Amino acid sequence: HSLLNSTSLSCCHIVALTVKTPTHSKTFNRIPLKHPSNTPVDQPGKPLSIFTCFPSNSIVLCDCVSVVLVQGNWDVTYSTQSICVLKGSTVELSCTYKYPSGHKVTSTFWFTTKYTDGNPVNLSDDPDYRGRVTYRSDEKNRHTLIITDLRESDSAEYKFSFITDQTGGQWIGQPGVTLSVTGLQVEVIGGQKRTLTCRTTCPLTGNPTYIWYKNGESGEENSTPQYYNQIFREYEVSWGYQDSYTCSVKGHEDLHSPTVCVEGQYCSRVTYTQRRICVLKGSSVDITCTYVGGSNVTSPLWFSTKQSGWWRDKLFPEDLTTDPGYAGRVEFPDQESTRYRGPFTLRITDLREEDSDEYRFTYATNLFLRGYGLPGTTLTVTGLQVKMSPDTVTEGQNVTLTCITSCPLTENPTYIWYKKNVTSPKASGQSYSITNITSEDSGEYYCEVRNGGGSVNSSALMVTVADYILGKHTSVLTASVGITVVVLVLILCLSGFIWFRRKNYSKSTSSDKRNTKNTENKRQGVHPDPNSDTYTALNMRTRSPDYDTLESVHPYTNSDMYSSLNMMTRSPDYDTLV
Repeated sequence: HSLLNSTSLSCCHIVALTVKTPTHSKTFNRIPLKHPSNTPVDQPGKPLSIFTCFPSNSIVLCDCVSVVLVQGNWDVTYSTQSICVLKGSTVELSCTYKYPSGHKVTSTFWFTTKYTDGNPVNLSDDPDYRGRVTYRSDEKNRHTLIITDLRESDSAEYKFSFITDQTGGQWIGQPGVTLSVTGLQVEVIGGQKRTLTCRTTCPLTGNPTYIWYKNGESGEENSTPQYYNQIFREYEVSWGYQDSYTCSVKGHEDLHSPTVCVEGQYCSRVTYTQRRICVLKGSSVDITCTYVGGSNVTSPLWFSTKQSGWWRDKLFPEDLTTDPGYAGRVEFPDQESTRYRGPFTLRITDLREEDSDEYRFTYATNLFLRGYGLPGTTLTVTGLQVKMSPDTVTEGQNVTLTCITSCPLTENPTYIWYKKNVTSPKASGQSYSITNITSEDSGEYYCEVRNGGGSVNSSALMVTVADYILGKHTSVLTASVGITVVVLVLILCLSGFIWFRRKNYSKSTSSDKRNTKNTENKRQGVHPDPNSDTYTALNMRTRSPDYDTLESVHPYTNSDMYSSLNMMTRSPDYDTLV
Protein backbone atom coordinates (compact mmCIF):
# COMPACT_ATOMS: atom_id res chain seq x y z
CA HIS A 1 0.00 0.00 0.00
CA SER A 2 2.92 2.35 0.47
CA LEU A 3 5.91 3.31 -1.56
CA LEU A 4 8.07 3.72 1.51
CA ASN A 5 6.52 2.19 4.60
CA SER A 6 5.58 -1.47 4.07
CA THR A 7 7.13 -4.88 3.56
CA SER A 8 5.53 -7.59 1.41
CA LEU A 9 5.97 -11.31 1.88
CA SER A 10 4.64 -14.12 -0.31
CA CYS A 11 3.76 -17.53 1.07
CA CYS A 12 3.70 -20.07 -1.76
CA HIS A 13 2.92 -23.76 -1.86
CA ILE A 14 4.60 -25.27 -4.91
CA VAL A 15 4.08 -28.81 -6.10
CA ALA A 16 6.18 -30.41 -8.81
CA LEU A 17 4.59 -33.23 -10.78
CA THR A 18 7.34 -35.29 -12.36
CA VAL A 19 6.28 -37.50 -15.27
CA LYS A 20 8.25 -40.74 -15.63
CA THR A 21 8.26 -43.19 -18.57
CA PRO A 22 6.33 -45.08 -19.63
CA THR A 23 3.67 -42.44 -19.97
CA HIS A 24 0.89 -44.82 -18.91
CA SER A 25 2.55 -45.25 -15.52
CA LYS A 26 2.87 -41.90 -13.72
CA THR A 27 4.47 -41.18 -10.38
CA PHE A 28 3.79 -37.86 -8.69
CA ASN A 29 6.53 -36.50 -6.44
CA ARG A 30 5.37 -33.83 -3.99
CA ILE A 31 8.25 -31.38 -3.41
CA PRO A 32 7.76 -28.82 -0.57
CA LEU A 33 9.83 -25.66 -1.07
CA LYS A 34 10.79 -22.98 1.43
CA HIS A 35 11.51 -19.38 0.64
CA PRO A 36 14.99 -18.28 1.75
CA SER A 37 14.75 -16.24 4.92
CA ASN A 38 17.46 -13.83 3.77
CA THR A 39 15.77 -12.76 0.53
CA PRO A 40 15.94 -8.93 0.36
CA VAL A 41 12.80 -6.87 -0.04
CA ASP A 42 13.89 -4.59 -2.88
CA GLN A 43 10.42 -3.41 -3.92
CA PRO A 44 8.36 -2.39 -0.89
CA GLY A 45 4.65 -2.60 -1.44
CA LYS A 46 4.89 -5.45 -4.00
CA PRO A 47 4.73 -9.24 -3.45
CA LEU A 48 8.01 -11.12 -3.52
CA SER A 49 8.67 -13.29 -6.54
CA ILE A 50 9.87 -16.89 -6.23
CA PHE A 51 11.74 -18.39 -9.16
CA THR A 52 12.44 -22.14 -9.05
CA CYS A 53 13.80 -24.31 -11.86
CA PHE A 54 12.49 -27.82 -12.51
CA PRO A 55 13.39 -30.45 -15.06
CA SER A 56 11.76 -30.14 -18.44
CA ASN A 57 9.47 -33.09 -17.76
CA SER A 58 7.93 -31.42 -14.68
CA ILE A 59 4.68 -29.50 -14.41
CA VAL A 60 4.73 -26.84 -11.70
CA LEU A 61 1.59 -25.86 -9.83
CA CYS A 62 1.79 -22.73 -7.64
CA ASP A 63 -0.65 -21.46 -5.08
CA CYS A 64 0.60 -18.15 -3.66
CA VAL A 65 -0.83 -15.76 -1.11
CA SER A 66 0.65 -12.26 -0.81
CA VAL A 67 0.81 -10.69 2.63
CA VAL A 68 1.58 -7.01 3.21
CA LEU A 69 3.21 -6.18 6.53
CA VAL A 70 2.30 -2.56 7.24
CA GLN A 71 4.54 -0.44 9.41
CA GLY A 72 2.62 2.01 11.56
CA ASN A 73 -0.98 3.16 11.40
CA TRP A 74 -1.06 4.18 7.72
CA ASP A 75 -4.14 3.56 5.59
CA VAL A 76 -6.31 4.85 2.73
CA THR A 77 -9.86 3.52 2.35
CA TYR A 78 -11.85 4.28 -0.81
CA SER A 79 -15.65 4.55 -0.83
CA THR A 80 -15.76 2.37 -3.95
CA GLN A 81 -13.32 0.34 -5.99
CA SER A 82 -14.89 0.95 -9.42
CA ILE A 83 -17.45 3.26 -10.97
CA CYS A 84 -19.01 3.71 -14.42
CA VAL A 85 -20.41 7.13 -15.35
CA LEU A 86 -21.58 9.02 -18.42
CA LYS A 87 -19.40 11.11 -20.68
CA GLY A 88 -20.03 14.79 -20.03
CA SER A 89 -21.20 14.24 -16.45
CA THR A 90 -19.46 14.95 -13.13
CA VAL A 91 -17.99 12.31 -10.82
CA GLU A 92 -16.90 12.37 -7.18
CA LEU A 93 -14.31 9.90 -5.88
CA SER A 94 -13.92 9.82 -2.09
CA CYS A 95 -11.64 8.24 0.48
CA THR A 96 -10.59 8.44 4.12
CA TYR A 97 -7.00 8.23 5.33
CA LYS A 98 -5.08 7.86 8.58
CA TYR A 99 -1.47 8.12 9.72
CA PRO A 100 0.58 7.71 12.92
CA SER A 101 0.45 10.29 15.68
CA GLY A 102 3.26 12.83 15.61
CA HIS A 103 2.88 13.40 11.86
CA LYS A 104 1.35 16.46 10.25
CA VAL A 105 -0.11 16.20 6.74
CA THR A 106 1.42 18.82 4.44
CA SER A 107 0.01 17.76 1.05
CA THR A 108 -2.95 15.75 -0.29
CA PHE A 109 -3.76 15.02 -3.93
CA TRP A 110 -5.02 12.47 -6.48
CA PHE A 111 -3.14 11.19 -9.51
CA THR A 112 -3.26 8.73 -12.41
CA THR A 113 0.22 9.07 -13.89
CA LYS A 114 3.77 9.69 -12.70
CA TYR A 115 6.70 11.81 -13.79
CA THR A 116 9.77 10.19 -15.25
CA ASP A 117 11.41 10.33 -11.80
CA GLY A 118 8.59 8.21 -10.35
CA ASN A 119 6.79 10.98 -8.44
CA PRO A 120 3.00 11.20 -8.94
CA VAL A 121 1.54 14.03 -11.05
CA ASN A 122 -1.06 16.01 -9.11
CA LEU A 123 -4.27 16.00 -11.17
CA SER A 124 -4.72 19.72 -10.60
CA ASP A 125 -1.38 20.24 -12.39
CA ASP A 126 -2.14 17.81 -15.23
CA PRO A 127 -2.86 19.75 -18.47
CA ASP A 128 -5.46 17.14 -19.52
CA TYR A 129 -7.56 18.01 -16.45
CA ARG A 130 -7.00 21.77 -16.34
CA GLY A 131 -10.12 23.60 -15.23
CA ARG A 132 -12.01 20.36 -14.57
CA VAL A 133 -10.58 19.16 -11.23
CA THR A 134 -11.37 20.36 -7.70
CA TYR A 135 -10.62 18.90 -4.27
CA ARG A 136 -12.80 18.86 -1.16
CA SER A 137 -11.64 17.80 2.31
CA ASP A 138 -12.69 18.05 5.95
CA GLU A 139 -11.22 17.72 9.45
CA LYS A 140 -12.17 14.04 9.65
CA ASN A 141 -9.54 13.10 7.05
CA ARG A 142 -12.08 12.68 4.26
CA HIS A 143 -10.92 13.73 0.82
CA THR A 144 -12.95 13.97 -2.40
CA LEU A 145 -11.87 14.34 -6.00
CA ILE A 146 -14.39 16.07 -8.30
CA ILE A 147 -13.98 15.86 -12.09
CA THR A 148 -16.37 17.75 -14.36
CA ASP A 149 -17.10 17.41 -18.08
CA LEU A 150 -15.88 13.82 -18.13
CA ARG A 151 -14.30 12.44 -21.28
CA GLU A 152 -13.82 8.85 -22.35
CA SER A 153 -10.07 9.48 -22.13
CA ASP A 154 -10.51 10.07 -18.38
CA SER A 155 -11.05 6.33 -17.89
CA ALA A 156 -8.20 5.26 -15.59
CA GLU A 157 -7.25 4.11 -12.10
CA TYR A 158 -7.25 7.05 -9.68
CA LYS A 159 -5.14 6.93 -6.52
CA PHE A 160 -4.96 9.18 -3.48
CA SER A 161 -1.67 10.21 -1.91
CA PHE A 162 -0.70 12.29 1.10
CA ILE A 163 2.61 13.57 2.43
CA THR A 164 3.52 14.38 6.05
CA ASP A 165 6.23 16.53 7.62
CA GLN A 166 8.30 13.48 8.63
CA THR A 167 11.05 11.92 6.53
CA GLY A 168 9.59 9.11 4.41
CA GLY A 169 6.04 10.17 5.28
CA GLN A 170 4.46 9.66 1.86
CA TRP A 171 1.59 7.22 1.44
CA ILE A 172 -0.34 6.04 -1.62
CA GLY A 173 -3.60 4.14 -1.33
CA GLN A 174 -3.35 1.04 -3.51
CA PRO A 175 -5.24 -0.25 -5.35
CA GLY A 176 -7.07 2.91 -6.34
CA VAL A 177 -10.51 3.53 -7.85
CA THR A 178 -11.13 2.39 -11.41
CA LEU A 179 -13.16 4.99 -13.30
CA SER A 180 -14.86 4.06 -16.57
CA VAL A 181 -16.44 6.80 -18.71
CA THR A 182 -18.98 5.80 -21.35
CA GLY A 183 -21.27 7.43 -23.85
CA LEU A 184 -24.79 6.32 -24.83
CA GLN A 185 -25.53 4.60 -28.12
CA VAL A 186 -28.87 3.37 -29.48
CA GLU A 187 -28.66 -0.07 -31.05
CA VAL A 188 -31.38 -1.08 -33.54
CA ILE A 189 -31.93 -4.76 -34.34
CA GLY A 190 -34.76 -6.75 -35.93
CA GLY A 191 -36.97 -6.73 -39.01
CA GLN A 192 -40.35 -5.07 -39.35
CA LYS A 193 -40.62 -5.09 -35.54
CA ARG A 194 -37.41 -3.58 -34.22
CA THR A 195 -35.84 -3.58 -30.78
CA LEU A 196 -34.03 -0.52 -29.49
CA THR A 197 -31.38 -0.78 -26.76
CA CYS A 198 -29.55 2.05 -25.04
CA ARG A 199 -25.99 0.68 -24.92
CA THR A 200 -23.03 1.63 -22.75
CA THR A 201 -19.49 0.27 -22.66
CA CYS A 202 -19.80 -0.52 -18.93
CA PRO A 203 -22.70 -1.10 -16.51
CA LEU A 204 -23.73 2.32 -15.22
CA THR A 205 -23.41 2.73 -11.45
CA GLY A 206 -26.54 3.33 -9.40
CA ASN A 207 -29.45 1.42 -11.08
CA PRO A 208 -30.20 4.00 -13.77
CA THR A 209 -33.60 4.76 -15.30
CA TYR A 210 -33.56 5.18 -19.08
CA ILE A 211 -35.60 7.82 -20.92
CA TRP A 212 -36.51 7.50 -24.59
CA TYR A 213 -37.22 10.32 -27.04
CA LYS A 214 -39.13 9.97 -30.29
CA ASN A 215 -38.53 12.74 -32.83
CA GLY A 216 -37.03 14.81 -30.02
CA GLU A 217 -40.03 14.57 -27.68
CA SER A 218 -39.68 12.94 -24.28
CA GLY A 219 -41.58 9.70 -23.99
CA GLU A 220 -41.08 6.34 -22.28
CA GLU A 221 -39.12 5.65 -19.10
CA ASN A 222 -37.83 2.20 -18.27
CA SER A 223 -35.55 0.61 -15.69
CA THR A 224 -34.00 -1.55 -18.40
CA PRO A 225 -32.00 -0.21 -21.35
CA GLN A 226 -34.56 -1.57 -23.86
CA TYR A 227 -37.22 0.69 -25.34
CA TYR A 228 -40.72 -0.28 -24.16
CA ASN A 229 -43.90 0.87 -25.91
CA GLN A 230 -46.41 1.59 -23.12
CA ILE A 231 -49.33 1.78 -25.55
CA PHE A 232 -48.79 -1.57 -27.27
CA ARG A 233 -46.95 -3.04 -24.26
CA GLU A 234 -44.15 -4.38 -26.31
CA TYR A 235 -40.44 -3.83 -26.66
CA GLU A 236 -40.58 -3.58 -30.45
CA VAL A 237 -41.25 -0.45 -32.49
CA SER A 238 -43.10 -0.38 -35.79
CA TRP A 239 -41.60 0.87 -39.02
CA GLY A 240 -41.82 4.64 -39.40
CA TYR A 241 -39.98 6.44 -42.16
CA GLN A 242 -39.84 9.79 -40.36
CA ASP A 243 -39.25 8.51 -36.80
CA SER A 244 -35.97 9.05 -34.98
CA TYR A 245 -35.00 7.89 -31.51
CA THR A 246 -32.51 8.85 -28.83
CA CYS A 247 -32.07 7.87 -25.18
CA SER A 248 -30.76 9.42 -21.96
CA VAL A 249 -30.48 8.54 -18.27
CA LYS A 250 -32.68 10.13 -15.62
CA GLY A 251 -30.77 12.82 -13.79
CA HIS A 252 -28.63 13.41 -16.90
CA GLU A 253 -31.30 14.39 -19.40
CA ASP A 254 -28.85 16.74 -21.10
CA LEU A 255 -26.58 13.81 -22.02
CA HIS A 256 -28.37 12.10 -24.90
CA SER A 257 -27.22 9.42 -27.26
CA PRO A 258 -26.81 10.35 -30.92
CA THR A 259 -30.11 10.22 -32.82
CA VAL A 260 -30.76 7.11 -34.90
CA CYS A 261 -33.34 6.24 -37.54
CA VAL A 262 -35.44 3.11 -37.22
CA GLU A 263 -35.56 2.76 -41.01
CA GLY A 264 -32.98 4.13 -43.40
CA GLN A 265 -31.00 7.28 -42.82
CA TYR A 266 -33.52 9.95 -43.73
CA CYS A 267 -35.59 10.26 -40.57
CA SER A 268 -35.94 13.73 -39.05
CA ARG A 269 -33.06 14.45 -36.71
CA VAL A 270 -30.87 17.34 -35.60
CA THR A 271 -27.12 17.15 -35.00
CA TYR A 272 -25.24 19.96 -33.25
CA THR A 273 -21.77 20.89 -34.40
CA GLN A 274 -20.57 21.23 -30.79
CA ARG A 275 -22.13 19.79 -27.67
CA ARG A 276 -20.24 22.07 -25.27
CA ILE A 277 -18.81 25.55 -25.83
CA CYS A 278 -16.79 27.71 -23.42
CA VAL A 279 -16.30 31.35 -24.45
CA LEU A 280 -15.23 34.61 -22.85
CA LYS A 281 -17.52 37.23 -21.44
CA GLY A 282 -17.89 40.13 -23.85
CA SER A 283 -17.17 38.05 -26.95
CA SER A 284 -19.61 36.46 -29.42
CA VAL A 285 -20.48 32.85 -30.22
CA ASP A 286 -22.04 30.85 -33.06
CA ILE A 287 -24.09 27.74 -32.17
CA THR A 288 -24.75 25.62 -35.24
CA CYS A 289 -26.75 22.50 -36.04
CA THR A 290 -27.67 20.48 -39.12
CA TYR A 291 -31.03 18.96 -40.01
CA VAL A 292 -31.67 15.73 -41.85
CA GLY A 293 -35.19 14.61 -42.80
CA GLY A 294 -37.62 13.75 -45.53
CA SER A 295 -39.35 17.14 -45.39
CA ASN A 296 -38.22 20.73 -45.42
CA VAL A 297 -38.18 22.79 -42.24
CA THR A 298 -40.98 25.35 -42.28
CA SER A 299 -40.31 27.31 -39.07
CA PRO A 300 -36.88 27.06 -37.38
CA LEU A 301 -36.58 28.36 -33.83
CA TRP A 302 -33.86 28.62 -31.15
CA PHE A 303 -34.53 28.71 -27.42
CA SER A 304 -32.83 28.17 -24.06
CA THR A 305 -34.11 26.01 -21.25
CA LYS A 306 -34.09 28.71 -18.54
CA GLN A 307 -35.86 31.12 -20.91
CA SER A 308 -39.13 29.21 -20.34
CA GLY A 309 -40.25 31.74 -17.71
CA TRP A 310 -41.08 34.13 -20.58
CA TRP A 311 -43.12 31.63 -22.57
CA ARG A 312 -46.85 32.17 -22.82
CA ASP A 313 -47.36 28.40 -23.00
CA LYS A 314 -44.86 26.19 -21.15
CA LEU A 315 -45.27 23.44 -23.77
CA PHE A 316 -44.36 25.64 -26.73
CA PRO A 317 -40.94 27.32 -26.72
CA GLU A 318 -40.58 30.88 -27.98
CA ASP A 319 -37.74 32.33 -29.99
CA LEU A 320 -34.83 33.99 -28.18
CA THR A 321 -35.63 37.29 -29.87
CA THR A 322 -38.76 37.58 -27.70
CA ASP A 323 -36.70 37.53 -24.47
CA PRO A 324 -35.82 41.09 -23.27
CA GLY A 325 -32.55 39.74 -21.85
CA TYR A 326 -31.29 39.01 -25.37
CA ALA A 327 -32.65 42.16 -27.03
CA GLY A 328 -30.31 43.41 -29.72
CA ARG A 329 -27.81 40.58 -29.16
CA VAL A 330 -29.32 37.67 -31.17
CA GLU A 331 -28.72 37.09 -34.88
CA PHE A 332 -29.52 34.35 -37.44
CA PRO A 333 -26.89 34.66 -40.16
CA ASP A 334 -27.75 33.27 -43.62
CA GLN A 335 -31.23 32.39 -42.43
CA GLU A 336 -32.93 33.01 -45.78
CA SER A 337 -30.56 30.86 -47.80
CA THR A 338 -30.56 27.95 -45.36
CA ARG A 339 -34.01 28.08 -43.83
CA TYR A 340 -35.29 24.84 -45.38
CA ARG A 341 -32.38 22.43 -45.05
CA GLY A 342 -29.80 24.18 -42.87
CA PRO A 343 -27.28 24.41 -41.44
CA PHE A 344 -28.95 26.62 -38.85
CA THR A 345 -26.87 29.08 -36.82
CA LEU A 346 -27.63 31.06 -33.66
CA ARG A 347 -25.27 33.99 -32.98
CA ILE A 348 -25.19 35.76 -29.63
CA THR A 349 -23.05 38.89 -29.22
CA ASP A 350 -21.74 40.79 -26.18
CA LEU A 351 -21.95 37.64 -24.09
CA ARG A 352 -22.71 37.79 -20.38
CA GLU A 353 -22.10 35.17 -17.70
CA GLU A 354 -25.87 34.81 -17.20
CA ASP A 355 -26.12 33.64 -20.83
CA SER A 356 -24.66 30.28 -19.74
CA ASP A 357 -27.31 27.67 -20.55
CA GLU A 358 -28.31 24.85 -22.90
CA TYR A 359 -29.52 26.09 -26.30
CA ARG A 360 -31.78 23.93 -28.47
CA PHE A 361 -33.13 24.02 -31.97
CA THR A 362 -36.76 23.20 -32.69
CA TYR A 363 -38.59 23.06 -36.00
CA ALA A 364 -41.82 22.17 -37.81
CA THR A 365 -42.26 20.34 -41.10
CA ASN A 366 -45.14 19.56 -43.43
CA LEU A 367 -45.57 16.15 -41.74
CA PHE A 368 -45.52 17.05 -38.03
CA LEU A 369 -46.06 20.13 -35.93
CA ARG A 370 -42.90 20.28 -33.90
CA GLY A 371 -39.59 18.45 -33.71
CA TYR A 372 -36.79 19.01 -31.21
CA GLY A 373 -33.08 18.70 -31.46
CA LEU A 374 -32.13 17.02 -28.20
CA PRO A 375 -29.83 17.39 -26.48
CA GLY A 376 -28.76 20.92 -27.37
CA THR A 377 -25.48 22.77 -27.06
CA THR A 378 -24.38 23.77 -23.55
CA LEU A 379 -22.83 27.24 -23.51
CA THR A 380 -20.59 28.42 -20.65
CA VAL A 381 -19.55 32.08 -20.49
CA THR A 382 -16.48 32.74 -18.34
CA GLY A 383 -14.55 35.73 -17.12
CA LEU A 384 -10.80 36.15 -17.47
CA GLN A 385 -8.35 36.92 -14.68
CA VAL A 386 -4.63 36.78 -14.02
CA LYS A 387 -3.22 34.72 -11.16
CA MET A 388 0.33 35.11 -9.85
CA SER A 389 2.46 32.46 -8.17
CA PRO A 390 3.88 32.98 -5.59
CA ASP A 391 1.53 35.54 -4.05
CA THR A 392 4.36 37.78 -2.82
CA VAL A 393 7.53 38.40 -4.81
CA THR A 394 11.07 39.38 -3.86
CA GLU A 395 14.06 39.99 -6.09
CA GLY A 396 15.70 36.89 -7.52
CA GLN A 397 12.57 34.71 -7.42
CA ASN A 398 10.89 32.98 -10.37
CA VAL A 399 7.34 34.22 -10.95
CA THR A 400 4.56 32.69 -13.06
CA LEU A 401 1.49 34.60 -14.32
CA THR A 402 -1.44 32.50 -15.57
CA CYS A 403 -4.64 33.41 -17.44
CA ILE A 404 -7.46 31.69 -15.53
CA THR A 405 -10.94 30.78 -16.82
CA SER A 406 -13.74 28.76 -15.24
CA CYS A 407 -13.81 26.30 -18.17
CA PRO A 408 -11.42 25.23 -20.93
CA LEU A 409 -11.87 27.68 -23.81
CA THR A 410 -12.89 26.17 -27.15
CA GLU A 411 -11.53 26.93 -30.64
CA ASN A 412 -7.84 26.83 -29.59
CA PRO A 413 -7.48 30.35 -28.16
CA THR A 414 -4.27 32.37 -28.42
CA TYR A 415 -2.86 34.04 -25.28
CA ILE A 416 -0.69 37.19 -25.50
CA TRP A 417 0.88 38.92 -22.48
CA TYR A 418 1.35 42.67 -22.09
CA LYS A 419 2.79 45.05 -19.53
CA LYS A 420 1.05 48.40 -19.19
CA ASN A 421 2.85 51.32 -20.81
CA VAL A 422 4.92 48.87 -22.88
CA THR A 423 3.81 48.63 -26.51
CA SER A 424 5.40 45.32 -27.52
CA PRO A 425 4.02 42.00 -26.17
CA LYS A 426 5.99 40.29 -23.40
CA ALA A 427 5.17 36.67 -24.22
CA SER A 428 2.55 34.25 -25.59
CA GLY A 429 0.88 31.22 -24.02
CA GLN A 430 -1.57 30.73 -21.17
CA SER A 431 1.27 31.15 -18.63
CA TYR A 432 4.06 33.72 -18.57
CA SER A 433 7.18 32.99 -16.49
CA ILE A 434 9.65 35.62 -15.28
CA THR A 435 12.93 34.18 -14.05
CA ASN A 436 15.21 35.97 -11.58
CA ILE A 437 12.75 38.84 -11.26
CA THR A 438 14.04 42.33 -10.43
CA SER A 439 12.49 45.60 -9.31
CA GLU A 440 12.47 46.73 -12.95
CA ASP A 441 9.87 44.02 -13.65
CA SER A 442 7.39 45.68 -11.28
CA GLY A 443 4.23 46.90 -12.99
CA GLU A 444 0.75 45.95 -14.20
CA TYR A 445 0.37 42.87 -16.39
CA TYR A 446 -2.62 41.59 -18.35
CA CYS A 447 -3.34 38.93 -20.96
CA GLU A 448 -5.23 39.14 -24.23
CA VAL A 449 -7.13 36.11 -25.51
CA ARG A 450 -7.99 35.75 -29.18
CA ASN A 451 -10.26 33.17 -30.81
CA GLY A 452 -12.98 32.94 -33.41
CA GLY A 453 -15.26 35.15 -31.31
CA GLY A 454 -12.84 38.08 -31.20
CA SER A 455 -10.36 39.19 -28.55
CA VAL A 456 -10.79 39.98 -24.85
CA ASN A 457 -8.39 41.52 -22.35
CA SER A 458 -8.19 40.52 -18.71
CA SER A 459 -8.07 43.04 -15.89
CA ALA A 460 -4.52 44.10 -15.01
CA LEU A 461 -2.65 42.58 -12.08
CA MET A 462 -0.13 44.71 -10.18
CA VAL A 463 3.19 42.91 -9.64
CA THR A 464 5.28 44.48 -6.88
CA VAL A 465 8.84 43.26 -6.44
CA ALA A 466 10.17 43.79 -2.93
CA ASP A 467 13.82 44.76 -2.37
CA TYR A 468 16.17 41.89 -1.64
CA ILE A 469 17.06 43.22 1.81
CA LEU A 470 13.43 43.76 2.68
CA GLY A 471 12.44 40.42 1.25
CA LYS A 472 15.29 38.26 2.48
CA HIS A 473 16.22 39.97 5.73
CA THR A 474 12.89 41.17 7.02
CA SER A 475 13.11 39.12 10.17
CA VAL A 476 16.68 40.28 10.92
CA LEU A 477 15.79 43.91 10.25
CA THR A 478 12.71 43.64 12.40
CA ALA A 479 14.72 42.10 15.22
CA SER A 480 17.36 44.86 14.97
CA VAL A 481 14.73 47.58 15.13
CA GLY A 482 13.11 45.88 18.09
CA ILE A 483 16.39 45.61 19.98
CA THR A 484 17.18 49.28 19.28
CA VAL A 485 13.81 50.38 20.60
CA VAL A 486 14.22 48.29 23.75
CA VAL A 487 17.71 49.75 24.41
CA LEU A 488 16.42 53.32 23.96
CA VAL A 489 13.53 52.69 26.33
CA LEU A 490 15.93 51.24 28.93
CA ILE A 491 18.22 54.26 28.60
CA LEU A 492 15.30 56.66 29.06
CA CYS A 493 14.01 54.72 32.05
CA LEU A 494 17.49 54.60 33.64
CA SER A 495 18.00 58.34 33.05
CA GLY A 496 14.67 59.14 34.64
CA PHE A 497 15.43 56.90 37.58
CA ILE A 498 18.82 58.56 38.19
CA TRP A 499 17.27 62.04 37.92
CA PHE A 500 14.54 61.07 40.38
CA ARG A 501 17.09 59.68 42.86
CA ARG A 502 19.23 62.79 42.62
CA LYS A 503 16.24 65.06 43.20
CA ASN A 504 15.15 63.11 46.27
CA TYR A 505 18.72 63.06 47.58
CA SER A 506 18.99 66.85 47.18
CA LYS A 507 15.73 67.42 49.05
CA SER A 508 16.82 65.06 51.80
CA THR A 509 20.20 66.84 52.19
CA SER A 510 18.59 70.30 52.42
CA SER A 511 16.11 69.06 54.98
CA ASP A 512 18.88 67.54 57.07
CA LYS A 513 20.84 70.80 57.02
CA ARG A 514 17.80 72.80 58.12
CA ASN A 515 17.09 70.34 60.92
CA THR A 516 20.72 70.60 62.07
CA LYS A 517 20.56 74.40 62.17
CA ASN A 518 17.27 74.40 64.03
CA THR A 519 18.75 72.10 66.63
CA GLU A 520 21.75 74.36 67.12
CA ASN A 521 19.50 77.40 67.40
CA LYS A 522 17.48 75.71 70.09
CA ARG A 523 20.65 75.04 71.99
CA GLN A 524 21.68 78.73 71.77
CA GLY A 525 18.25 79.89 73.05
CA VAL A 526 17.33 83.56 72.47
CA HIS A 527 20.95 84.54 72.08
CA PRO A 528 21.62 83.45 68.55
CA ASP A 529 24.86 83.73 66.81
CA PRO A 530 25.16 87.34 65.74
CA ASN A 531 26.93 86.20 62.61
CA SER A 532 24.02 84.04 61.53
CA ASP A 533 22.10 85.10 58.42
CA THR A 534 18.93 83.72 59.82
CA TYR A 535 18.94 85.25 63.28
CA THR A 536 20.18 88.76 64.24
CA ALA A 537 20.45 90.04 67.82
CA LEU A 538 17.97 92.76 68.70
CA ASN A 539 19.27 96.17 69.64
CA MET A 540 17.44 97.05 72.82
CA ARG A 541 17.66 100.70 72.04
CA THR A 542 16.28 100.53 68.54
CA ARG A 543 13.94 97.56 68.78
CA SER A 544 10.36 97.85 67.69
CA PRO A 545 7.64 98.16 70.31
CA ASP A 546 6.38 94.81 68.99
CA TYR A 547 9.15 93.13 70.90
CA ASP A 548 8.29 94.72 74.29
CA THR A 549 6.92 91.41 75.45
CA LEU A 550 10.46 90.24 75.87
CA GLU A 551 10.54 92.12 79.19
CA SER A 552 8.06 89.57 80.50
CA VAL A 553 10.99 87.23 80.81
CA HIS A 554 12.03 89.36 83.87
CA PRO A 555 8.74 90.75 85.13
CA TYR A 556 8.60 93.68 87.46
CA THR A 557 7.46 92.88 90.91
CA ASN A 558 4.92 95.67 90.77
CA SER A 559 3.25 94.31 87.69
CA ASP A 560 -0.39 93.43 87.98
CA MET A 561 -0.08 90.65 85.42
CA TYR A 562 2.79 88.77 86.95
CA SER A 563 3.39 88.39 90.71
CA SER A 564 5.99 86.30 92.43
CA LEU A 565 4.63 83.17 94.06
CA ASN A 566 4.64 82.83 97.83
CA MET A 567 5.98 79.41 98.42
CA MET A 568 4.12 79.14 101.69
CA THR A 569 0.71 80.10 100.40
CA ARG A 570 0.87 78.87 96.81
CA SER A 571 -1.92 76.80 95.41
CA PRO A 572 -1.40 73.08 94.95
CA ASP A 573 -1.95 73.71 91.22
CA TYR A 574 1.56 75.07 91.01
CA ASP A 575 3.27 72.10 92.60
CA THR A 576 4.54 71.14 89.17
CA LEU A 577 6.87 74.07 89.36
CA VAL A 578 9.03 72.14 91.77
